[in-house]
Amino acid sequence: MLKQLLAGAILWIGMMQQAWAQLPPKRELRAVWVATIENIDWPSRRGLSTEQQKQEFIDLLNRHQRNGMNAVIVQIRPVTDAFYLSPYEPWSEYLTGTQGQAPNPFYDPLQFMIEETHKRCMEFHAWFNPYRAVFNLSRSSVTPDHITRLRPQWFVNYDNKKYFDPAIPEAREYVTTVIRDVVKRYDIDAVHFDDYFYPYRVPGKDFPDNNSYRLYGNGMARDDWRRANVDAIIQMLSTAIKAEKPWVKFGISPFGVWRHREKDPEGSYTRGGMSNYDDLYADILKWLKKGWIDYVAPQLYWERGHRLADYEVLLNWWGQHGYGRQVYIGHGVYKLNSNAAWKNPRELVVQLEEARTLNTIQGDIFYSAKSFAGNPLGIEDSLRNHFYKYPALRPVMSWLPNTTPEPPYFIDAFERPGGLEIHWTDDDTTGRTKGYVLYRFEQNEAINVSDPTKIISIQPQSPDPEFKDAGYIKGRNYTYVITALDRLQNESHQAEPLRVHVRGGKTYFTFEP
Repeated sequence: MLKQLLAGAILWIGMMQQAWAQLPPKRELRAVWVATIENIDWPSRRGLSTEQQKQEFIDLLNRHQRNGMNAVIVQIRPVTDAFYLSPYEPWSEYLTGTQGQAPNPFYDPLQFMIEETHKRCMEFHAWFNPYRAVFNLSRSSVTPDHITRLRPQWFVNYDNKKYFDPAIPEAREYVTTVIRDVVKRYDIDAVHFDDYFYPYRVPGKDFPDNNSYRLYGNGMARDDWRRANVDAIIQMLSTAIKAEKPWVKFGISPFGVWRHREKDPEGSYTRGGMSNYDDLYADILKWLKKGWIDYVAPQLYWERGHRLADYEVLLNWWGQHGYGRQVYIGHGVYKLNSNAAWKNPRELVVQLEEARTLNTIQGDIFYSAKSFAGNPLGIEDSLRNHFYKYPALRPVMSWLPNTTPEPPYFIDAFERPGGLEIHWTDDDTTGRTKGYVLYRFEQNEAINVSDPTKIISIQPQSPDPEFKDAGYIKGRNYTYVITALDRLQNESHQAEPLRVHVRGGKTYFTFEP
């Protein structure tokens, strides 16, 4: 008898583990990069009207919300210019075609983008390029009052581009001031950098920083000195961002290889090619260990089995090197159909599945927005119908402010054509409530708000919130639960549920424990 009980318990545990394993995560970052440099993703070309620019961005948000995304990472300073009204830098040429020329009729694209993103309960990460100042010396539009003209001693030319010299203290202070200004004046959720620190090497050319090395080198080996220069601005920015708004995240999306194992026992089993540490002078692991950044999103744009940089090798390596900060995986949607490996419709899907199996990976970011056009290899179908079929809250960062709001409560429900219209309210007087999560459970189902398949709506806070449940079937019993979210999506407790009872052919609504 004991053996039978034990066998039954083991079977039950195994079945439950299988069921739990099949549940999608309730919390997961799902983001897409929106590149503005050279009009890669938005606006589609220079010189569009204000209304065309707005409509394109709305269409972009709607598409990726349908794809399951809960965040966008938008490049707002591609080359020491601005997609917003800046007191320091000129309007971007990628808006109007001429650097310094404001949109006409006037609007502030950053303010507009943030508002539209937040309407959809999505996060807005403001993507800056810290050091690139002129993208193409032969043809880029540069205003007379551009910082490269006002402070030419801060800049160097390299590969037909102009860059800040990261060694110059005043240059680092200037960049920090520019970014802090955005954090202060705009309701962004994060500051984001990609992989451009010192520029990618050009064969046969070294970055021209001999003058600054003589001035500031202090006897350090040049490579160590360059890394120290990048460390300095990351630490400065981390301090400045949190001093301005402690809840604003700071994230880095580095090149996918930190360092090769042949050069460092802590490195990855990759070989050949460049690395963050040795070529871009970015010691990402140091920033994670010291808590200067809140998340890292390595760009793992290689396929599984790549002979030099295998996706699976790097996925596991980064999963072991988060040091308590969050790790999101950067996926190259743009690679689909590019070669034999990427013509396999399962390649990207399996990469997503493998990333999700690691509890040290908290989400995915896709490069880039336009690469989804035409639904290549059915990637949008895979996301909408399978991988991101159910909504997800974003991962909570325990080291950031927790301002969990009080729970909201139901006040009314009405059967309407097309579904059940549900109304609720909250007594929040602190401004903590920024959104709501609405769950629906079928008759006799246990209430389990850890199950994301029961979420039917995540929506922003509003004065008179309501939702029409189009999945409601008249004549069935249901239980609804509502919770509140703060801006970092810390979730409140649930209050009394809304119960829908059908008795004698009549529907009754009660608000009870």
